Amino acid sequence: MPTKKENLNVLGTELQPCCGNHRTGFFRDGYCRTGEDDRGKHVVCAMVTQDFLEFSLSRGNDLMTSRPEFDFPGLKEGDFWCLCVLRWKEALDAGKAPPVDLLATDQSTLEFVPLETLKQYALLT
Repeated sequence: MPTKKENLNVLGTELQPCCGNHRTGFFRDGYCRTGEDDRGKHVVCAMVTQDFLEFSLSRGNDLMTSRPEFDFPGLKEGDFWCLCVLRWKEALDAGKAPPVDLLATDQSTLEFVPLETLKQYALLT
């Protein structure tokens, strides 16, 4: 498992935590970083929107419903969460991509989405 200090964000600086409210990320430590076992590449820190949540539901991933057995409270608009990069890209292509926190989005995202595109969806930080 990589340490947090080894991870850089898409801007090339130290990766920042995505949020403090939920234990998000593949490692459930609040950081959007990945490892060998992370098939989904949970590397995009996004502020979810209702449009995105409904889009995700339409693709078979219900992020709104609480799942206590997984210690998952369910998300609502405005929550920050580490999203799978390909789901974010799929939402982008459908016009449903939520805004991203560039400081908390892992640099591996750039293998799938250009920085200029991410900047168009960047939250003011």
